[in-house]
Amino acid sequence: MKNMNEYLSFSPEVREAMEKGKPIVALESTIISHGMPYPKNVETAVAVEQTIRDNGAVPATIAIIKGRLMVGLTPEELEYFGKKGTAIAKVSRRDIPVIVARGEDGATTVAATMIIAHMAGIQVFATGGIGGVHRGAEKTMDISADLDEFSKTPVMVVCAGAKAILDLNLTMEYLETKGVPVFAYQTDELPAFYSRKSGIKAPFRSDSAQDLAAIWKARTALGLGGGVIVANPIPEQYSMDSDRINAAIDEAIAEMNKLGIHGKETTPYLLDKIQKLTGGDSLESNIRLVLNNAALAARIAEQL
Repeated sequence: MKNMNEYLSFSPEVREAMEKGKPIVALESTIISHGMPYPKNVETAVAVEQTIRDNGAVPATIAIIKGRLMVGLTPEELEYFGKKGTAIAKVSRRDIPVIVARGEDGATTVAATMIIAHMAGIQVFATGGIGGVHRGAEKTMDISADLDEFSKTPVMVVCAGAKAILDLNLTMEYLETKGVPVFAYQTDELPAFYSRKSGIKAPFRSDSAQDLAAIWKARTALGLGGGVIVANPIPEQYSMDSDRINAAIDEAIAEMNKLGIHGKETTPYLLDKIQKLTGGDSLESNIRLVLNNAALAARIAEQL
């Protein structure tokens, strides 16, 4: 841990929170650089951070800047990330040492954010949707590194489920194989990112932040390791019609395959294309679900 800590830098707000024992919630930076256009990305990042503060915790947006693992960003750094956008490297577990050693900038995915959050002693992380098994993975083997990270790194991740562009059934099968607990919050059915319903029964249901905090403490005390997923449905008023969003996803995937896009470029391309096909409605839903997840994550962190 000592060798890891020499690469960590904390924002003044996060450092003070750690010294005073305040609850902290980690946030990823890929959603800023690769998830939304500027300036909407920065506006959303600021709103998400404020939502965490309003719910009794301190936000720690995680990123890599000039080779430093940043735990908490200043307003100027958020603006820098938002403006630079997709010119910033998208960083998962395998990329961290390369970006650090070369003194470059990196936007952290779910996996990389979990790793750096754990190094910093942060137990709860809020995001939009996690990566998973891509559609057609039986041929392409396109499976997000996020899924393996859940079996390794002890962080509780609050999300709106796996991104709707993925194969949700295969994603759940993979997580079950890896022994990762998945909780649906106040529902028996897994949410499907843009919409509240997926038709897939959740392995576990939880109805309160207190319950989730108690389960996390028990898992930690038992030394089981690995992470926990809390799938928090998008608020009813922002939930999109399943048929409409699935039609947009199918069209976007067909276009992507025609263009030969794959790997790290898949998710940013699909999210952008779906936003255009839905006239911006998917972007608005994306923002609302992230805010909703941030609020729940803050309440869980406070219980811990």
